[in-house]
Amino acid sequence: MASLPPQPILPPAAAAPPEDVAPEALAEALVALHGKAAAVALLARLAPEPVEIRGEIGAVIARARPAQRVLVAQTLGDCAAMLDTGLTALATLSRRGQDASAPALVLWREFHAARAAMVAVLAG
Repeated sequence: MASLPPQPILPPAAAAPPEDVAPEALAEALVALHGKAAAVALLARLAPEPVEIRGEIGAVIARARPAQRVLVAQTLGDCAAMLDTGLTALATLSRRGQDASAPALVLWREFHAARAAMVAVLAG
């Protein structure tokens, strides 16, 4: 059993919500991220998921604590970088005439896992 109280995940200075973690900015970033994910889904030969960003998820983001929004903003940035890089690589494969569906499926699964982790942060 631990004898010390739990430490916060983020230091207090990092938990202060800057402008880019405002609920509206996060919802816009999530919309853009799902647009990229839809492109990956098409390359993986999957149907893109219908996602209602402005509704239920937007309300969850609005209710999130500042530290949760900071983590969500970091996750969105990481996912955007992952998808940008992956889409560039997949486009290179496609230009070479190679089948990009298998690597696109791997990228889709990575995005899906990261998104599930982000949702878990919001739920906690």
